[in-house]
Amino acid sequence: MTQFAPSPPRAPRCVVVGGGPGGLLLAYLLARADIPVTLLEAHRDFDRRFRGDSLHPYTLELLDQLGLADELLELPHYAARTFRMHTPGGTLTAADYSRLPTRFNYVALMPQAIFLDFLAAKAVDLPSMRLRLGAKATGLVEENGIITGVRYQDSHGEHVLRSAVVIGADGRFSRVRRLAGLPDQSLGAANDLLWFRLPRRASDPPEADVDIYFGPHNYVGLLGGQRDWQVGYTLPKGGYAAARQAGLGPIRDFFAEHVPWLADRLYLLSDFGQTTLLSVDISRVERWHRPGLMLLGDAAHVISPVGGNGILMAIQDAVAAANRLVPALRTGRVDETVLAAVQAEREPAIRAVQARQVRVERRVMNARERGLPITPPQFLRMLTSVPAVRVRAARANAYGPRPPVLDPAVLTSSKVEVTT
Repeated sequence: MTQFAPSPPRAPRCVVVGGGPGGLLLAYLLARADIPVTLLEAHRDFDRRFRGDSLHPYTLELLDQLGLADELLELPHYAARTFRMHTPGGTLTAADYSRLPTRFNYVALMPQAIFLDFLAAKAVDLPSMRLRLGAKATGLVEENGIITGVRYQDSHGEHVLRSAVVIGADGRFSRVRRLAGLPDQSLGAANDLLWFRLPRRASDPPEADVDIYFGPHNYVGLLGGQRDWQVGYTLPKGGYAAARQAGLGPIRDFFAEHVPWLADRLYLLSDFGQTTLLSVDISRVERWHRPGLMLLGDAAHVISPVGGNGILMAIQDAVAAANRLVPALRTGRVDETVLAAVQAEREPAIRAVQARQVRVERRVMNARERGLPITPPQFLRMLTSVPAVRVRAARANAYGPRPPVLDPAVLTSSKVEVTT
């Protein structure tokens, strides 16, 4: 864990609650523009089990624009260049990133703790950035219907931090969302995921990157790493208790039949305590903002693991928010129309991604209910036999719909006068 030096005290113009990819990137961009910003992270570090690890070409290009990509990619990561599906009828390559016209023609699979530690270290090097770990938001300060700050608790007690705008980027179980009274609506999910890791061996298929293996009633997703495989074994929604009662036998049987090259190390999975349940959800908030407050990333819209787009959507939220917040904060005031404009820009992309995910979830649910095998639609095999289609699919996943472009003005430092 990187040790972060304290930043000099400056009254913040923005308080970001939540140290995930979107919140941390937004704080970095604001500080880079010399906007005083404080980030509150409830945990004492960024190490979480089985958080998303996918850094898409869009994210890598953005970090390159910020002068950070080369140094980041010196850290441990795995370059995934294809996405493949293995079915009883054969294997199909659904996306081929290697042919994208970019220096970063792959998805970098990097443990999220490494990425967040790196970005946090770069952020606290900026004089306008202040990072408070172990700081749990407990309330919002409201005056005349406007959110004007955050109450939080740390090891030293209770505190109040006032600011021109509060950003809730504290994930799918967002406390800020709840405190602000902005309810989310679930769009439906048919699966949960049982996550665990298995060691990688030199004899493993060299072409395996991001692969899905389909069986009659379940499928398994594999994410490659330098030393191990991150494995997601699907369960019917709410099926964890039944799976735990059945034990590890069905999982071992699945691998023996459908992923035989990995089955030889399933003996290392000896107890359910070695697994982590990811309760899959797809949901969003109707209105992401109130006067003085905005939600971003999973706090505003929960993305399922399908497509690995969660980090990408949060990063793009941060870019769109920085483009509009920097000029507003330089004037010292953030009108709610600025916050509404961020949602108006980002919501169509979020709806498009979630609509695709809901279609996948419903297809799986319908197959289970009808007792049919869970496999990709037949037409997908024909489409993905065309190389141009595989590249087009990779581009769609690499950049998402309507990717925002960082305004160069955000990177131009402009001193902000702050009264304490």
